[in-house]
Amino acid sequence: MRKNNVAVVMGGYSDEYKVSLKSGQLIFDSLDREKYQVFKVILLKDEWYFLDENETKFPINKGDFSVTLDNNEQLNFDVCFNIIHGKPGENGELQAYWDTIGQKYTGCNFYQSALTFNKKDTLAVLSKYGIPAAKSIYLKKGDAINEEKIVQELGLPLFVKPNQSGSSLGISKVKTIDELQPAFDFAFAEDDEILLESFLNGTEVSVGVVDFGGKTIVLGITEIVPKNEFFDYKAKYEGESEEITPARLNDETRKKVEEIAIKAYDSLGMSGFSRSEYIIMDGVPYMLEMNTNPGFSPASILPQQAKIYGISIMDLCGNEVEKALTKN
Repeated sequence: MRKNNVAVVMGGYSDEYKVSLKSGQLIFDSLDREKYQVFKVILLKDEWYFLDENETKFPINKGDFSVTLDNNEQLNFDVCFNIIHGKPGENGELQAYWDTIGQKYTGCNFYQSALTFNKKDTLAVLSKYGIPAAKSIYLKKGDAINEEKIVQELGLPLFVKPNQSGSSLGISKVKTIDELQPAFDFAFAEDDEILLESFLNGTEVSVGVVDFGGKTIVLGITEIVPKNEFFDYKAKYEGESEEITPARLNDETRKKVEEIAIKAYDSLGMSGFSRSEYIIMDGVPYMLEMNTNPGFSPASILPQQAKIYGISIMDLCGNEVEKALTKN
């Protein structure tokens, strides 16, 4: 029986590409070779290429996402396993392109990807479903900024973050009004739109949710205890945080978090891996954001949660491929 060709697509156009390469390697190593022929595809700003077992690069034909090998044989992929963090794999660009050429892929579609990559729009949609979030102000580059009014409305400390960015890039915790302008500059370096949010003084948790075996399940709830001011890039990827799975929550709070995480996932029409972040304050989970292509390196939260839940990485990844193969 012919094995399906699966391209593990990694890389990306943002600083997150390094994390994506690690995530892609874990998925590449974990997919069942008895079921699939597995290939590495790297997408970077200046080149898209297939990498063979000898580390030889072959360019991707963008007309149909195929590869022409040395012997003029054409390699096509039955499924693309999308594990790009940030642009273009998490914001809908790649999904729209694949839809146009008829290429099957894992994860959510163009609309869900574009929506969840936009923090402001995600929180606005979820508020209609009764999912609470911090008080916020949205600004675009060039907008007139009244710093006193911002502080009056949101209080201090507050957070300044890019509206469309991942891995906590460009985020600042602002404690005084004098720190606002440097924080704006830092966030605008990542995106032309920024979000200012009131500080929520509570327990931060990261919740892995996936549709597995036809059912939406919470893989786990991980408590985040940053050594820094908040769960920034260094805390996420350079070991400067303590991640406790399962989170130290009482049963009532845990059930509340699980219910809200599933409700958010289903309300947005999600598919595939997701990791959503919440601050629990006075027993209420406030959503910060949802990631549709969360980190999947061995040190990442989602693989840790799957292990504790009892789902192997092979089964978790295989489930994504099988769902993608049945898509119309």
